[in-house]
Amino acid sequence: MPRFAPSSDLPVGSKADVLVLPVFQGPEAGPGVKEASRALGADLTAACTENGMRGKPGQVLTVPTLGRIPARSVLLVGLGKRSEAKIDAIRRAAATLAGKVRDVDSVATTLGQVGRSTEEAAAAVVEGFSLGGYRFDRYKAKSKSADEGKGPQEVFLLGKAADSRKVKAAVARAEIIAGAANYARDLVNTPSADAVPEVMAGHARTLARKAGLKVKIWSPAELQKGGFGGILGVGQGSANAPRLVELTYSGGRAGAPPIVLVGKGITFDSGGLSIKSAKSMEGMKMDKGGASAMLGAMKAIAALKIKVNVTAILPFAENMPSGSAQRPGDVITHRNGKTSEVLNTDAEGRLILADALSLAVEREPAAIVDAATLTGACMVALGPEVSGVFGNDKSLVKEVLAAGDAVGEFSWELPLFDGYHKMIESPVADIKNLGGSYGGAITAALFLQEFVGETPWVHMDIAGPAWAETGGGLGPVGATGVPVRTLVEFVSRRAAKR
Repeated sequence: MPRFAPSSDLPVGSKADVLVLPVFQGPEAGPGVKEASRALGADLTAACTENGMRGKPGQVLTVPTLGRIPARSVLLVGLGKRSEAKIDAIRRAAATLAGKVRDVDSVATTLGQVGRSTEEAAAAVVEGFSLGGYRFDRYKAKSKSADEGKGPQEVFLLGKAADSRKVKAAVARAEIIAGAANYARDLVNTPSADAVPEVMAGHARTLARKAGLKVKIWSPAELQKGGFGGILGVGQGSANAPRLVELTYSGGRAGAPPIVLVGKGITFDSGGLSIKSAKSMEGMKMDKGGASAMLGAMKAIAALKIKVNVTAILPFAENMPSGSAQRPGDVITHRNGKTSEVLNTDAEGRLILADALSLAVEREPAAIVDAATLTGACMVALGPEVSGVFGNDKSLVKEVLAAGDAVGEFSWELPLFDGYHKMIESPVADIKNLGGSYGGAITAALFLQEFVGETPWVHMDIAGPAWAETGGGLGPVGATGVPVRTLVEFVSRRAAKR
């Protein structure tokens, strides 16, 4: 990531390679546009009109300065309607900007002057630029021009109050959170052969050492002894044995109930014996998105020194077909003693989460939040950019939804409709892992609810927004880091209340 430097320099005096100025829909001049127009002797708003740039989100126009100001060019970026140009619009404009300035060394922008709060706007610029500039090129052959196109080394955030203590603190916080989201993206984007359960547990151990967290990694033998039938059942068809990771951050009062974060960590999902089609398997390295997001969230929570206790419980397993694989019709016993009939081995995420949630309840938490790339049904209901949220506690659901809205990771509450519970009732076990033809996201959530008891709990189905099928928005094709920023915001708000 570049170095973000708040600066009180005037836009026309900045010596950055590119000066980035916002334009509202119309086009209508944003902060710095009129001053730059006078310095250049050219009406930049008129130039937008002449070139079909109306200031809509995603639109950009580059104007050469011909040496009239220190910057070599002015890049005008659309923010949409002035009345709608709030924090998420700034964040997305900064992400658009990041994709357009990859061949320069430095950038200066007045985007942080949009909106009511300079601190919030500056943080949005940092987040948007960091997320929009993310690239996963670890597996690309290095060329002589490998250092080219990496993006600017410095981004100057211009404004009279830009170098205030509050703005600097907001920028530093945003850098940590965006970096944590990109860390999670790296984990999700890593091919499954290089991210088997043992390796993912190793990443957790390394994170714990660097961030000052306590870590416990449950071996296959310990999982067997501990009664984790769901994790073992899903992983028994693979040559790569499963693991369970427990990370502990003690930022709050000693003995205070922790918030427990649980994430689905299927390192590759073939569907098991209920095998997926070849096409459906292509992107299944993303099925570790929930657990990867929890690792990213713990990284940020520790770095920010948030004053609350947080535990992450992350089950990792590889769902593969083989002679030793779990069979449709098998009955497994979970950590809390409940049994489930496995009718479809491709509905495996809920099986490993059941064990993890059971362990989470044993930690006597204040709340549990789980995230999982769980069901295609949720994508059918809400599309590719909105997470489905279920919960047994309305207040907790509202907290999670509000946190997501605040950071631009949008979610929508779906019902835990008890009338559908009959769909997961089994004649031979306590429950079965497959419901009917409809309401798949709901029946999956009802399955998980069986393992949380009365503990306040929220389930986030992130099957859609955890992975971007098309570039643009807040980054390229691939992992998005959702819901790292939501979780950090949620935990931060909890700590502030206390």
